[in-house]
Amino acid sequence: MKYYILEKLKHHLQNFTTIHHIERISNNTMKIEFNNKNIFYFDMTKGQAMIYKKNYKELNKKKFIAPFDIVLQKRFNNSKIIKVYLKNDDKILNIEVLSKSSYKKQVSVLQLEFTGKNTNAIILNEENIILEALRHIDEWTSSRIIKVGQKLKELKKPDFKFEKKEIEDIEEFLFNIYEDKEQKELQNLKKQKIMQIEKQIKKIKMILNNLEDIQQLEEKAIKLNEEAIQIISILHKCAGYKKNINIKKSNDLFKNSKKAKQKAKNQHLEQLNLTQKLNFFNRLINTIKNCNTSDEIEFYFPKKDKKQTKTKKANPYQTFFIDGYKIMLGRDERENIYLLQNSKASDFWFHLQQQTSSHVIVSNTKKTIPEHIVEKAAEICAKFSSDNNGTYRVDYTQRRNVKIQSKANVLYNPYSTVVIKI
Repeated sequence: MKYYILEKLKHHLQNFTTIHHIERISNNTMKIEFNNKNIFYFDMTKGQAMIYKKNYKELNKKKFIAPFDIVLQKRFNNSKIIKVYLKNDDKILNIEVLSKSSYKKQVSVLQLEFTGKNTNAIILNEENIILEALRHIDEWTSSRIIKVGQKLKELKKPDFKFEKKEIEDIEEFLFNIYEDKEQKELQNLKKQKIMQIEKQIKKIKMILNNLEDIQQLEEKAIKLNEEAIQIISILHKCAGYKKNINIKKSNDLFKNSKKAKQKAKNQHLEQLNLTQKLNFFNRLINTIKNCNTSDEIEFYFPKKDKKQTKTKKANPYQTFFIDGYKIMLGRDERENIYLLQNSKASDFWFHLQQQTSSHVIVSNTKKTIPEHIVEKAAEICAKFSSDNNGTYRVDYTQRRNVKIQSKANVLYNPYSTVVIKI
């Protein structure tokens, strides 16, 4: 991030009097709403930090509730701005605010350090004590320790002069920063995500190809059963030890016939589930191809959590997050059954009206959910239940109103309907 951009932004932010809302919307990006709906995005990615604006509302994929986020919102939501300044004539933007808790008024500073590999967001009190930080740094990593409760060591003042340039309209400039970033990322992100999905498609196709032929298993079951019956039919002609041998042989044949029959049945279910999952991934590729923003792509196919261990079993359904709500999609009959059996009475259930479709569950604890969540869940249900564009009617109701008949077949009443165009 260039110094002259921060300098111009500093002057611009001095026109605002309050921070209405602040939150982290991705691992490294904070969204700050100044005064009324004047939103800026602060991306604190190491070595790639930037500030930008965009002209559409992003899809908030999940709520961040780490200690940093809790302190950030407690100290800065609905706070009054005291001053905005650049510290030490360096690329360090400080926003000092006054927040009023139920007990007392508090002065807090959000220090945004755009300093290359040391980029960080640090929350300080008026004594320069660290309350929280986006990145904690211990004594083994750097001589400048970033730990809660420690006094923040100042960075050395630059001994050179930064480049200076004029910016006529800082807001337009920040919109352009985002557009440039978006154009560079969008196509690369589409290629990257589609390659990842195609790998999963390849795995599923390999499993499908290696499944035993159902018809051959069924024929084997019939043949073994017939052989067993044939042996039984001649038992009366046998005597002594030979009769006992034939009884054992017929029992083994019946047993193997039953196993082959059961395997054929299970193979059919496995084939059905894998085919349905294959359809889901093909639809996901089409969805990603039609995405217009990187936010949209990340919503439908988010990055894996780096903290998730390789041994941790994946959820038996597809998950989406929006504005703190968890939306769960069944990608095959097995996952639909799982969602029906494991959802709470207060959750909301979605299904295409009078059509075969995926089951969608929105995790919920209240009597209602916001209209935009209803529309998004219904859109997901329609999008991943059909290969064709068009208008679809999606029924939804609380899970308490859905009665399981068998497997994923249900009856439901009362319910509402939303019309979705995809």
